[in-house]
Amino acid sequence: MKKTRKKHSATFKAQVAIEAIKEQETLGELAKRFGLHPQVISKWKQEFLSRGSEIFSTKAPDEEAAKREKMLYEKIGRLEV
Repeated sequence: MKKTRKKHSATFKAQVAIEAIKEQETLGELAKRFGLHPQVISKWKQEFLSRGSEIFSTKAPDEEAAKREKMLYEKIGRLEV
């Protein structure tokens, strides 16, 4: 029988990563408590640590995307003329 992958929410992943960062329990204990493999927890922890600073960036991601989109439309306009 084929196993299906579980899809976890971003909130759940963050909660698990924070618990791993606290280091009050081993990865094995956390894995057992949350029903995950220890490698998954390590991966989420590393991703949280590497991308966690984005939470406190001064510009919102939507603002950056809008700025980039505007620049690309201007570039397209110049190419068509």
